[in-house]
Amino acid sequence: MATERDPAADSIEKLYKNYEILADANSSGNISEHEKEYMEILAAVKGSPKEKRLASQFIARFFRNFPAFADQALEAQLDLCEDDDVSIRKQAIKDLSSICKDSKEQVPKIADILAQLLQAEDLSELTTVQESLITLLKFDAKGTLSGIYCQLLTGDDTVRERCVKFLCKKVVPMDRSIIDKAAEDYLIIETKKVLQDVTGDEFIQLMHILSCSRLSQTPLGQKELVDIIADQAELDHPFDPQDESQVDRIIHCSYCALPYFRMVNSNKFVAFIINEVLSQLDKISKEMKNFKFVHLELLKIYAECCAFCKTLSNVEDIVAKTIDLLYRYVPHPPTDENAETNFEFTHIEAAMFALHQLGRIQPDVIKVDSELYRELKLRLHFLACHVQGYIKPLREDLKNKSKTDLKSDAENKLKVAALKAASNISTMIKDIFHIPPRYKAEILLSWKTSVAEPKTLPENITKNEKKRTASSSNYSQEDGHLSSKQSRPSGRELYHPPSGKFSTKVSGYDVFQVHREAVTGAVVVFAVIVILGEVRDGVIE
Repeated sequence: MATERDPAADSIEKLYKNYEILADANSSGNISEHEKEYMEILAAVKGSPKEKRLASQFIARFFRNFPAFADQALEAQLDLCEDDDVSIRKQAIKDLSSICKDSKEQVPKIADILAQLLQAEDLSELTTVQESLITLLKFDAKGTLSGIYCQLLTGDDTVRERCVKFLCKKVVPMDRSIIDKAAEDYLIIETKKVLQDVTGDEFIQLMHILSCSRLSQTPLGQKELVDIIADQAELDHPFDPQDESQVDRIIHCSYCALPYFRMVNSNKFVAFIINEVLSQLDKISKEMKNFKFVHLELLKIYAECCAFCKTLSNVEDIVAKTIDLLYRYVPHPPTDENAETNFEFTHIEAAMFALHQLGRIQPDVIKVDSELYRELKLRLHFLACHVQGYIKPLREDLKNKSKTDLKSDAENKLKVAALKAASNISTMIKDIFHIPPRYKAEILLSWKTSVAEPKTLPENITKNEKKRTASSSNYSQEDGHLSSKQSRPSGRELYHPPSGKFSTKVSGYDVFQVHREAVTGAVVVFAVIVILGEVRDGVIE
């Protein structure tokens, strides 16, 4: 009795036979006469798992020999890419990229397909898709990018998110021998198109892509980047302090722009922030997440932007508004000598730095014989007494510490940063007290200071300056800054922008190093409250 043959085995044997026929015909140059065998291979994508894997390899192997069946072959391969078996999908994905080795005209179409497949949930499958795209980039970088950007412009949210991540993590670090000038030019043009409609997270990542391109290497390119950021920040629109997304947008966009202000003036941002944003601080919604830290973030941004502005057409008005801003945190001396005054030194440092930088643009903007100067000097003299009383005991505490202690001990790191903040204020006060006021001191903002390994302690205070002895007020932390209240919360919550609207998926300042520097520096200055000793009346806030 004859043994019954397995139909699947017959089909697999038939596949191998067709492969041999096509391989021999390819060698002899008459493969085009064997369309029947290729069609049988295409049909095998509906067979058993082993037939599918073999069909995937054979379709790719002879793809270029049957251009008339290119669309049909790609459809067959796509069926395999959507198979229920992950091993079959991974095989088909690998073979998709191998098709392009001898058929580079297919790169854009296959890159488009692979970009869609980036939404794969299986990690090994996702890795296979990424590796296949990298293979295509080596064949034809510009063609591959065209397929990816097609999905960025037309794909759903998941596909867009995965495509942006792929560009940031895999394409940007690639060698310039792969991403050549033509590919980079295409990447820049298409990224600008995508930026016309993005979420906050997409905007930051796409700006990272542009910042790694040749645009960031020239003054004109950096100006273009700043213009893109300014457009996204909507600096030409009125600011609504009740709009949570708009508050978040100006914070994010300003931090994105800061790295380019060394080559491009920050005038637009300075004017918008002081005229539209800081003038309405009290109107910002208290329902906003991390509301109590938003004020300080905006002040810090304004201070840093002022360091890079050039000649301003309305500098007198901006200086006047900056002084008004400073007055929010430096009150008129009280008539009652025993009255407790709560200084917010971190806020004051930011506002004073902004004023100090604006003074460089027009040194005579504050007239020494004006009522404005008399009032400013009166308030700053009141402030100076408290600052000096704070610096003296802190300097004494740190002066005998070794570099190792300053580097390794968290408490010492915090004290060094706090000392820097107060010393900055004292230095700027001396410049303004000079007749006429001068703006020559070089200030490194305390939240930009690295306290991991300080070389020296601040030496801004001279022996001739007034001294105050320490007394009974305790340092404490309130609303994200140092204050004279006698409370000791366990820690400071970092500023994280709200979800939704502009910042649909933004998770904080994690993309650009400048964000981390700003936030980390703020933590240092704010957290010092927990460990510092006593001074009378005035404290860092």
